[in-house]
Amino acid sequence: MSTTEKRRKDPDKAADRRRQVLEAAASCFGRSGFHGASMSEISKAAGMSAGHIYNYFDSKDAIIAAFVEDNVARVFELLANLGEQPDILQAMVEDLPRSIRENMGRDAWALQFEISAEATRNPAIAAVVTDADRRTRNHFRTILSAGRAQHGLAVDDATIEGRSETIIALIQGLHARALHNPGLSEAAILDSYIFAIRGLLYS
Repeated sequence: MSTTEKRRKDPDKAADRRRQVLEAAASCFGRSGFHGASMSEISKAAGMSAGHIYNYFDSKDAIIAAFVEDNVARVFELLANLGEQPDILQAMVEDLPRSIRENMGRDAWALQFEISAEATRNPAIAAVVTDADRRTRNHFRTILSAGRAQHGLAVDDATIEGRSETIIALIQGLHARALHNPGLSEAAILDSYIFAIRGLLYS
């Protein structure tokens, strides 16, 4: 939880209210953009007063920070699951259909583009995004190193950095492709993605 979020006495109720606000904000940001969506619009969508929202989030920046942190938690959970598999690299390959499907979905990229756009002009959000990327990237590198070690492959820093950055770029690039080419299907690229990422994992 962001340090700019206010503490509540009832953690369970606070978590429910927090989720309610975030779902409303995601809808408003998707419809009106970050700057176009007002706190009053978000409060109406959430079914609570603007003053009530400020009990959970100090600002729209705090709401974005919460989105980013929630995504970090989601990625950490996915990576932890991959890291527990008997063959980590094979598990990564087998996870590609899910990853492609989710990253091509509008729910994934619409909000991400709003956050990225805000990060280009808002130093506070840029710092949040950069820190989140550093943490998830480092965790992915750890899992990738473990997987390559299982197969007796190189795990030096240069190799792991190159492989991890390229794999991340391929997955994150799906956001832009889904926006620019809305007719693109998962099936059209799945085999090519498996071929490319399998090569990066095992070479």
